Amino acid sequence: NQIIKNYNSLIKVKTSQEGHLWSLRGKGLRYSAWTIFFAYSFSALFQSTQNCYQLIMAEYKLEVTTGNMTYAGTFDHVFATLIGTGGKSEQTELDNYGVDFKTGMTGIYTVKTSLSLGKLLLVKLEKDPFLVLPEDKWYCSKVVVTTPEGEVVLFPCYRWISRGELVELRGGRAVKIFEEDDPVLIENRQKELILKRNFRAELISTLSLLFLYDNSCEAYINVISKLNQAANTYAQILRETKYICLPEYVAEHWKEDDFYGFQFLNGFSTNVIERCSELPQNFPVTEEMVKPFLEGGSSLRKEMEKGNIFLCDYERMDGLPTRMYHGQSLHVTGGLCLFYMNPGNKLRPIAIQLHQQPSKENPIFLPSDSETDWLLAKIFIKNADVMQHQLVYHFMRTHHVAEVFTVATLRSLPVIHPLYKLLIPHVRYTLQINTMARKVIVGPTGILNTTSLGYDGMRELMRRSLSELTYSSLCLPENIAARGLESISNFYCRDDGLKLWDVISSFVKSVVEYYYPSDSEVCKDTELQDWISEIFTHGFLGDKASGFPASFHTVKEVTKFITMVIFTVSAQHAAANNGQFDYCWGPNGSLLLRKPPPTTKGESSMKTILETLPNVGETVKFSALGWILSKNYTDMVPLGTYPDERFDEPAPKQMIKDFQAELSCLSEAITERNSQLKVPYSYLNPNEIENSITI
Repeated sequence: NQIIKNYNSLIKVKTSQEGHLWSLRGKGLRYSAWTIFFAYSFSALFQSTQNCYQLIMAEYKLEVTTGNMTYAGTFDHVFATLIGTGGKSEQTELDNYGVDFKTGMTGIYTVKTSLSLGKLLLVKLEKDPFLVLPEDKWYCSKVVVTTPEGEVVLFPCYRWISRGELVELRGGRAVKIFEEDDPVLIENRQKELILKRNFRAELISTLSLLFLYDNSCEAYINVISKLNQAANTYAQILRETKYICLPEYVAEHWKEDDFYGFQFLNGFSTNVIERCSELPQNFPVTEEMVKPFLEGGSSLRKEMEKGNIFLCDYERMDGLPTRMYHGQSLHVTGGLCLFYMNPGNKLRPIAIQLHQQPSKENPIFLPSDSETDWLLAKIFIKNADVMQHQLVYHFMRTHHVAEVFTVATLRSLPVIHPLYKLLIPHVRYTLQINTMARKVIVGPTGILNTTSLGYDGMRELMRRSLSELTYSSLCLPENIAARGLESISNFYCRDDGLKLWDVISSFVKSVVEYYYPSDSEVCKDTELQDWISEIFTHGFLGDKASGFPASFHTVKEVTKFITMVIFTVSAQHAAANNGQFDYCWGPNGSLLLRKPPPTTKGESSMKTILETLPNVGETVKFSALGWILSKNYTDMVPLGTYPDERFDEPAPKQMIKDFQAELSCLSEAITERNSQLKVPYSYLNPNEIENSITI
């Protein structure tokens, strides 16, 4: 049509006088109208053809990013297929000149289609071997696609891809199940959940690949030989700053009653102490016993009424089986320790009973007893405290509880779910470190099998603890209130923890309310309900008395539970874990005591204490464990840091920035407070808290 139009317009051009065809003259050359016609027509035809080609062919720009961890890259062939509402592209190899998919590299590739694919739904990635090289896994971080229409779509990946494995990536915008409207995406979601619900423990070995190539494992190599050097270096660095070196401070002050009490509020074990308004019947402390240790001639009853008396009760440790040591059964004391907060706001122990049932062979030890009697009684209480802390409040109530959340998240929530995107950074490495811990720390041949309890005692202690675990005990504000510790002075662990709880809760509330604007949306999210049901049924054995929810009905319930999850795997673990090397060593917190506890007063000596404490080799072994577990590694991800770009909407991205800003302000306040303290408390400084349990 264009050619005919051009022809007709040309032949109708005539001079007004002669009526001849129009011609051109110039520089001695004559061009006929036919010459002009064909030149012009073919030019128009070429331009029209080019425009049509551009309309028919569509180009998609792919920015493919390889992770920056060790061995993330691959030499294998990688292929991409784009799927949209208008069709799908041909499988295209992503191949540029030179080496593709190097660690930390972003490659730019083009996928051409005959027509525009419409709204982009999925990106399929496949990997085939290069020549005869062995398996070469590839860690793909993300794919960013720019469509012919100029739309930029993020497709998060953040996973390893093996040969022959087909990976389908969804866009970065979070979608709940009842919001899905495209059959392709509905099918994709269903297939993903079927695969996830077949998740089995053997897959942990695959998941562990990332962890095993990480720098964290370097700490396990020759740790004993490096222990003293590391400790000395650590101490030297701290000497050059305004902060004290805590291990040195503990070595100098561990015998003092003031420092002994301080540790039950601000050491690494702060979970047992509670306000005492009435003495247990099996702890017959009399007014006459403790009156000399109360200020101004006050009485025990008056100090209880004032809220100044506190108790640590280790009933859970009573009667546990212990291991054999050189042919003799070791001893663990399930005792009780009474504390007094004096007018100077110093918490001091004032009475210790080493077993639950009072008797002549189970005296109540007092600060007025001989120095070695009183010191030995405190050592046995700390021994029970440290073992219970490691197995119950550290391993069980952070590591093992976090594993419940992790497995439920991996099995019940698709990657496109908003709560999967929120939670997945907080379960990083949890399965891997727990698998290692069950083998090398709490297993039958693990290092904790060499404590006073041994393997059978450890299992029984954790069994007892599970039966007592409640939802409210994992929610810090309720935990503090239940123990009556809202107003006790100089409790920095509580102060920092409650502030962190509020900051985390505020962040979670904003995210949850953004995706669930009403309670009805919570109720109809079947994937969310499956997630909490699996946690309740398999993690907490369907025990309604525990208080754990079996389903969600309101936005408020979801907010509280997600806050508890994030707090447990970050702040609570940091409080339980990070101070171990500072406090848990030698006589101050020994995991092993070789002699039985005293049954009478006045028969101990310093020789008795030395024979009771572990020998040099055992002490070094336990100290090495504390050093490993307390160490900050080079790949630590601090709380609130989200290096994986999983959210594509502006709103949650801004919420993350606001969360980080609040954490930064809290960190500055804690640092300023610590600069005024003789013994700083830094374990709940956001800069020192990891996003997930990785050690």
